[in-house]
Amino acid sequence: MVARELVRSMRVFGAVQGLRVMRSAWRRRRTDARDLPPRGPERARVPGTVTGVEPQPGGGTVRFTRAVLQVRVTAGGTVFWGWDGAGPEPSYALGGAPPAPDPRAVLEPDKDGGWRIVAKRVTVAVSRTGGVEVLTPGGVVLRRDLPPRWWEPAGGGPVRWIQRTEVAADARFFGLGGRSAGPRLRDGTYRLWNTDPRGRFGPGDDPLYITMPVQLVVADAGTHLAFLDNTWEGAVALREGEEGAGSGHDRPGTIEVRMAGGPLRCWVVVGTPARVLRGWTALTGAPALPPSWALGPQHARWGFGSAQEVRRVVAGYRERGLPLAALHLDIDHYDGHRVFTVDRVRFPDLPGLAEELRDGGVRLVSIVDPAVKAEPGNAVYDSGVRVGAFVRDGRGREVRGVVWPGECVFPDYTDPGVREWWGGWYEERLAQGFSGVWHDMNEPVSFVPFGDMTLPRSSRHSLEGRGGDHREAHNVYGLAMARAGYEALRRLLPDERPFLFSRSGWAGMQRYGGTWSGDVATGWPGLRASLSLVLGLGLCGVPYSGPDVGGFDGNPSPELYLRWFQLGAYLPLFRTHAAVDAGRREPWEFGPQVLGHAKAVLLERERLRPYFVTLAHLARLTGAPYVRPLWWGAPGDRALRDCEDAFLLGDAYLVAPVMEAGADRRAVRLPRGRWYDTVSGEAHEGPGQVLLHAPLSRIPVLVRAGAVVPVRGADGGTELEVWPPVPGRTGGGFVVEDGGGRREGGSVRPRVERYASKWVGGRVVVERVVGGGAVPPERPVRVRAGGGS
Repeated sequence: MVARELVRSMRVFGAVQGLRVMRSAWRRRRTDARDLPPRGPERARVPGTVTGVEPQPGGGTVRFTRAVLQVRVTAGGTVFWGWDGAGPEPSYALGGAPPAPDPRAVLEPDKDGGWRIVAKRVTVAVSRTGGVEVLTPGGVVLRRDLPPRWWEPAGGGPVRWIQRTEVAADARFFGLGGRSAGPRLRDGTYRLWNTDPRGRFGPGDDPLYITMPVQLVVADAGTHLAFLDNTWEGAVALREGEEGAGSGHDRPGTIEVRMAGGPLRCWVVVGTPARVLRGWTALTGAPALPPSWALGPQHARWGFGSAQEVRRVVAGYRERGLPLAALHLDIDHYDGHRVFTVDRVRFPDLPGLAEELRDGGVRLVSIVDPAVKAEPGNAVYDSGVRVGAFVRDGRGREVRGVVWPGECVFPDYTDPGVREWWGGWYEERLAQGFSGVWHDMNEPVSFVPFGDMTLPRSSRHSLEGRGGDHREAHNVYGLAMARAGYEALRRLLPDERPFLFSRSGWAGMQRYGGTWSGDVATGWPGLRASLSLVLGLGLCGVPYSGPDVGGFDGNPSPELYLRWFQLGAYLPLFRTHAAVDAGRREPWEFGPQVLGHAKAVLLERERLRPYFVTLAHLARLTGAPYVRPLWWGAPGDRALRDCEDAFLLGDAYLVAPVMEAGADRRAVRLPRGRWYDTVSGEAHEGPGQVLLHAPLSRIPVLVRAGAVVPVRGADGGTELEVWPPVPGRTGGGFVVEDGGGRREGGSVRPRVERYASKWVGGRVVVERVVGGGAVPPERPVRVRAGGGS
């Protein structure tokens, strides 16, 4: 295996770069051997038995013979517990101060010598030996955390631990960040270590760029989210339960989390899926609101090569009547791949190009990599040396690795001063005319021919002044970089909403922007993985994401490209992208038939732009992702819990992408209610399964009966499109207007308009709900699928 990776390294990076990469790998190995002593003998420890309790607001501290547990229920019903002094802070995940405890929660003795915290929305039971149960108010157990176990090195060092959990036999697992096999996570072990999968990935590859210890568990008894707030490397082993296993008894589902160090502390949010995501967002922060143009179609490529090529591609969109909101420049526009530079030969007047494109409605977006070429005379490097910005080893020397520019150093974004220094460089990007940035290679990546492509684990980091090494900092490196960039853009453009998305991140990354799939492999499995990633990340609180449409590598067939394009048009981030040695991704490169069908779905995406804007605002206000699994509104429907090839877009739409070659029909599982085909107007009744036409020209898209959807009218304004409710029932929807890219100031909230639809006298009527009453809408209304006007 090592030999094969060495050969591949030489082929990918070239002879000179390959030799640097191998030297970097051996240097990293020597550094860790020197600065990370072996663990030596370890002593195992369990909590023991209860010795006492101290009541506190929201709960209390329970003492055991060999451990101490702090438990509290917050005013919003979220549960926190931490062992051995681990409190809610410090935390990279929290979006602000920890929520206040629930003053009405009652701590009382429980059976068998344990203790119980009873609150309005949840009950927490602590057993006499350190087990923790979370129960519904009716007494149904949602999760049972068994007493943990720690392993403490005799000579000091990080304490390893393991936490085993039991859930209902019918439970299904989701979350854990961006996983290519999902969104439902099958039995197996999932690593918690942000990782570049070396060029491309498919459904069998794990881990990927964004891992999070965030588990979403859906069962008949209820939905809950559990977050083990620990940034160290770890692994999560999942095993689904079995009903009626062994003499008619259920075998519970199990979750086993092993961490290589760090605190053992946990947050649990319970309720409906919507309530859980609202609570998770309240805890970790509201998603950053993208400017409205970032909800339009975007085009990228590693290898545009020159300003002339950029103009050619943009002109191709314009001449064919294809909407385009943004074009992204990859590392080839830099001078020698050095961050915050421009190749003046190929882009002699980048600000002029950006202004020219923007006048035509197209923004430029710049890639930004963290690695800085370690070269005296390089302005970024020299500046960083002066402020001590770069990660160092145990002897105080710069940690060096190999990335695209050659030998590089890495800013320590876990240092507030370094974040401010780095953020100052975004002024250079804005001066070049860029309207947004995308962060790449920030797991962080340092090329090596074998093992993890990252910094030595012994590398030293500030960690907000606490100090620590890369074992603790690695998973939050991309998150801290996103924070640096986002705060800089807010500071430099105080009246505009920043546009930033990042390949790597951690829990809470939504505060600073979104993400994308990374280097998804071109092929039908890669298409399927694209949807898995978007759904899974949305359930972890990151609503704005999307794949490389067409796949990152290789040459998609016209059919595969079109089916990927049709899927991407209904995802939040709609962007084509490809590697420098991959085939083209412009729609006209696949022939006139594909071009015509691609144009149709592009125009439909633009028609739905007001709906996407509304979803973006609602995600910020409520935490609900734009793209949701079919079970979102009916988690008790087991058939929907197992459905992974279709999704809800907001409350209104059900989208069923085609993920198999040659398919012109596909089966679609419907949630309860009536659903209209948006093309034919044919009505289908759920719950159940239907077989729908899926010609090459389109994928099945259904809309919920009664839905009121904001769409772009013929005059460019927003009108209301209503689909008749079932007679005797009502429907509705929301509209949130957007100022484009401007930021709402202070506590100003966007204007949320709520509409209701119903049958009155044989015709469909739409009213705007205001307070306790209703008034006629001020917007134009168009009724679809019959029902009058």
